[in-house]
Amino acid sequence: MSSKKIPELKIPEIKIPDLIKPDPKPAAAQQPEQLSLITTIIERGCGNKLMKLYTDNHVFTHIRSEGTGTATSEILDILGLGSSEKDIIFSLTPKTTARTLLDRLDDELRGAVPGRGIAFTMPLTAVNSLLAALVTISTSTKKEKEHDMNDQEQKSCLILALVNQGYTDVVMDTAKKAGARGGTVIRGRWVGEQQAPQLQGLYSQSEKEMLFIVVPKEIRNQVMDSINSSHGVQTKAGVLVCSLGIDQLVHLG
Repeated sequence: MSSKKIPELKIPEIKIPDLIKPDPKPAAAQQPEQLSLITTIIERGCGNKLMKLYTDNHVFTHIRSEGTGTATSEILDILGLGSSEKDIIFSLTPKTTARTLLDRLDDELRGAVPGRGIAFTMPLTAVNSLLAALVTISTSTKKEKEHDMNDQEQKSCLILALVNQGYTDVVMDTAKKAGARGGTVIRGRWVGEQQAPQLQGLYSQSEKEMLFIVVPKEIRNQVMDSINSSHGVQTKAGVLVCSLGIDQLVHLG
């Protein structure tokens, strides 16, 4: 039996492509910069011009309210401060932008401010991430000069006193005797539910007034203690008082 030679099977050459390399690990998303709240209290009617000035300096997000100063008309006339009616502007912006703006307000922008008042910044320790991202994106993309926010100790504090309507004047008088110079009032309503008998004074009426008092840090405790001991939550004034730290403060006008 004759044997036939089995033809050699030729396997076509298959070019194996280079291994598909995984995409490089994406860089971690840049965390939005910590935000600051700029609170500006200025003469009534100057709020719109002030917000325009802020917008020109890359601060875009504002909430506007109205308030009343606690100084008497006689004192206002003596100091030349005009009406006690106030525009209150709350502005959100990255911390470095806030610092840059207040530095300029205290220097070359002083003559551009449309009225007399005060502006100060407070750090926000937590904020909705989407809000932080939107505020950061809307702010100038130009790299702001970075400041070491820890290089200056907080020198001022904002005392917030929630007062039953009609008692703000006596509470402010007590604060002045303890060293405060003045404050600003915003009217509101209490919308919480009564939960503790010890806080009965707080719920005695729904109409409330929020008293904003900026004081040097050194006298914060004595002002708060004086208000609390004379007009605490179990009194007719029903005051609930707290304080917030201020990073930077400038006087306007």
